Amino acid sequence: MLYYLFEWLQRLDVPGAGVFSYTSFRALITVILALLISSIFGSRFIALLKRKQITETQRDAKIDPFGVDKVGVPSMGGVIIIVAILIPCLLLGKLHNVYMILMLITTVWLGVLGFADDYIKIFKKDKEGLHGKFKVIGQVGLGLIVGLTLYLSPSVVIRENIEVNKPGQEMEVVHANENVKSTKTTIPFFKSNNLDYADFVSFLNERAQTVGWILFVIITIFVITAVSNGANLNDGMDGMAAGNSAIIGVTLGILAYVSSHLELAQYLNIMYIPGSEELVVFICAFIGALVGFLWYNAYPAQVFMGDTGSLTIGGIIAVFAIAIHKELLIPILCGVFLVENLSVIIQRVYYKMGKRKGVKQRMFKRAPIHDHFRTSMNQIEKGCTVVITDPKMLFHESKITVRFWIITILLAVITIITLKIR
Repeated sequence: MLYYLFEWLQRLDVPGAGVFSYTSFRALITVILALLISSIFGSRFIALLKRKQITETQRDAKIDPFGVDKVGVPSMGGVIIIVAILIPCLLLGKLHNVYMILMLITTVWLGVLGFADDYIKIFKKDKEGLHGKFKVIGQVGLGLIVGLTLYLSPSVVIRENIEVNKPGQEMEVVHANENVKSTKTTIPFFKSNNLDYADFVSFLNERAQTVGWILFVIITIFVITAVSNGANLNDGMDGMAAGNSAIIGVTLGILAYVSSHLELAQYLNIMYIPGSEELVVFICAFIGALVGFLWYNAYPAQVFMGDTGSLTIGGIIAVFAIAIHKELLIPILCGVFLVENLSVIIQRVYYKMGKRKGVKQRMFKRAPIHDHFRTSMNQIEKGCTVVITDPKMLFHESKITVRFWIITILLAVITIITLKIR
């Protein structure tokens, strides 16, 4: 809203009004504003949650090997993150930009879905929360909205790379002069770093491009579901999900910035995405909101984000990566989320295999994988065999959290390096 006000003032030649036309200025202001909102609003919202007794018992000191007590900690703190994202974006973003619209829809959509889950857990006293099928329906629905919007919107275009070979000179990479609709996405470590989904169905000839978009929508649904669930599983220790997601957000912001800058995209030999500079503004709000929330969520946590926060931040990361055609970098960038997902799947499959044989068995001491490192064998069900019992020495959750942050930083660096290593 402020963007349009200052745009109008600029037309009236008001001195200084033109500063709001710079994406970098709006992005920096957005970070600060989101950080202030999450910090100031956060303290008041936490106090409100305590007065209303909207709390959660995540862990009792009696069963924790380090005596960590997490009884009666306010939950649904994800509302802080959502508010701190929406307000700066509504004030400073270009609300007619298709990418900004999609990110705002994603934030609200998954925020409502996560809020419903938390509401059932806390107020209805149902530990299972929202039934899994309704979560999946919500995630699939968002995937359809995002995928079809990117397919149908005339504003969603790219400029492809063109390699120009001049006699006696080095090969030069330039961008085409025209914007085109494309099902191409970036793949890491390959010289020809774009993969076209339509190539998988090239045998369909003239129909290949249309079917390629259908394949793109399916991939979109899968990525959103996987990443949002991965972030949800990662939210098991104080500050872990917020810290990891903020690091991932910084990386996505860098990728969005270079993709929206014609000269940088040409230099790095990546596709240029017109209009994606607004994603930089959004991701700055995302980062600021998470850092501000981390002030209260770091160990010992004064508030939990709940599914209201974890589902939302996971979905935001997924949709953002899809919008800048970098969804195939997610297994690297969100490697921690991937491992969390895989650990739960492996644990369940292995447990069910043993159940059919009439034996109690586990692959890990506990899943998701971050819980494995703070669980002793004494806490395992009697008569149950565990394949992976290391480490013998347990780690405090604050140490596990920081080490997961370090791993995410390393993965983020590798993700950025893939732009040049081909």
